[in-house]
Amino acid sequence: MALNPPTPTDGTGDPGRSLVRPFPEVGPLMRVAYRELGILANVLTLAFTGLRFGEFAALKVKRFDADRRRLQVAESCTEVSGKIVWSTPKTHQSRSVPVAGPLAERIAHVVRTKGPEDLIFTAPGGGVLRLGNWRARVFEPACRAAGLDGVSPHDLRHTAASLAIAAGANVKAVQRMLGHASAAMTLDVYAGLFGDDLDAVGDAMGTLLAQGLS
Repeated sequence: MALNPPTPTDGTGDPGRSLVRPFPEVGPLMRVAYRELGILANVLTLAFTGLRFGEFAALKVKRFDADRRRLQVAESCTEVSGKIVWSTPKTHQSRSVPVAGPLAERIAHVVRTKGPEDLIFTAPGGGVLRLGNWRARVFEPACRAAGLDGVSPHDLRHTAASLAIAAGANVKAVQRMLGHASAAMTLDVYAGLFGDDLDAVGDAMGTLLAQGLS
């Protein structure tokens, strides 16, 4: 199971400059996924929701709300000594994660013949997706086909965060989406992606001052 990494830095020791992989670098992987439709929904879900792999593998049909376009993250599973171990998410709290419209349509297509207790995403032969197998048999070959080196499934979690921030999400929203224990943790990892907004603050305060003096 992919876990939150230590605070990444750019090599200078500055934790505010995170080494996250932005969407344009992972874009080629998306194009390969479109050609290999069997992995399309997998890659898109990881890259656009920010779920940890164990949370992703544990998703059941009943956790998908197509009308509200939400995934409810309430379980996680990981492989330990060859066995699948089920647990709560890392922070022991469930959370609701937004799903982009086109992705919601893809997931709706995947679950159309499944029951509420069925897993949304499964291994080719059925059963729970195992990170080691999925990475070796699906993810890494797709990365090689896309010309990407050194990309891990966890990088797709960073991609989701960078996309959300680029779309204007505030730190609290990103924290809730990723399931971080605190907004401080989110800032530790992604501070470099948030604008400091100081110019905007100064302009707004200047406007208020001008209004007060007029």
